[in-house]
Amino acid sequence: MSDTRQAIESVLSERILVIDGAMGTMIQNHDPSEEDYRGERFADWASDLKGNNDLLTLTSPELIKGIHRQYAEAGAHIITTNTFSSTTIAQADYHMEDLAHELNVAAAKLAREVAEEFDSAENPRYVAGVIGPTNKTASISPDVNDPGKRNTDFMELAGAYGQAAEALLEGGVDILLMETIFDTLNAKAAIYAVRKLMRERGVDIPLMISGTITDASGRTLSGQTTEAFYNSISHARPLTVGLNCALGPDALRQYVAEMSRIAPCYVHAYPNAGLPNEFGEYDLTPDEMAEHIGEWAESGLLNMAGGCCGSTPEHIGAIAQAVAGKAPRQRPDIQRAMRLSGLEPFTASA
Repeated sequence: MSDTRQAIESVLSERILVIDGAMGTMIQNHDPSEEDYRGERFADWASDLKGNNDLLTLTSPELIKGIHRQYAEAGAHIITTNTFSSTTIAQADYHMEDLAHELNVAAAKLAREVAEEFDSAENPRYVAGVIGPTNKTASISPDVNDPGKRNTDFMELAGAYGQAAEALLEGGVDILLMETIFDTLNAKAAIYAVRKLMRERGVDIPLMISGTITDASGRTLSGQTTEAFYNSISHARPLTVGLNCALGPDALRQYVAEMSRIAPCYVHAYPNAGLPNEFGEYDLTPDEMAEHIGEWAESGLLNMAGGCCGSTPEHIGAIAQAVAGKAPRQRPDIQRAMRLSGLEPFTASA
């Protein structure tokens, strides 16, 4: 076990850790212009760059660092990097594939600076390097008229994820966070790439793996239930597994409870601040969000908690207060069995 994993597990056995909130929401609140995204370096770039939030790591580093700092001040223990789209696949939308490595390294260093600024024995800070799902899916056809069509494959995804992970480690992250997983095959490609990287380097990097239940069906976009999703990724031996995005805390609770029941590792959750309204904005207040997550903590469901889309430092501050002093979830003793999954889980009886 690595020193970092051992240190984090020691803290997790004593308290519920707080994950930071939405980076995209905070960037949107600052309303950067096309010129802000471009900066001097990309002033003559041929395509539009507004919306490429990860690029602001290079062109407006103080903005990104300031957002990290606001979350740390609010009480976040886990600072997540601004790298949700920093893969060659996602950056292809802006013709910036060649920047993927640089984006990950630079973002990790910014988050690392803030984490070290706020780190203390009483409130340790850790940096989680974000690996987003990309904008392609290995399991679902992009063409409704051709169910067998794919716009990517396992090895292309693994290559992109591996490059991102290597760069995040170069930048100094403590944890790798595979988040907002809508297609478990994408996640398995990321796990394959990261564990290959670990073997080659002889290191043990803690993994956080976070799926997304897309709607009231209780399934990921690629069709899996919570338990089936867990069975599919359990071989990664994650530090934490959990759920984020898509739903507000009221709708997500039952799936967090299920994950808490079945997972022998630590469990995290960071829901959206409700569902978006007709203007695409999120209406759940910090106090309302904290009330839900405080109840989850009292019910023994959580080891880590935070916020996703629509959440701000105010939300994270309220969540930090709501979980402070509450006992962390105790990991269940799960009987060993052969557990398989398709869209549904299957446990082989003895």
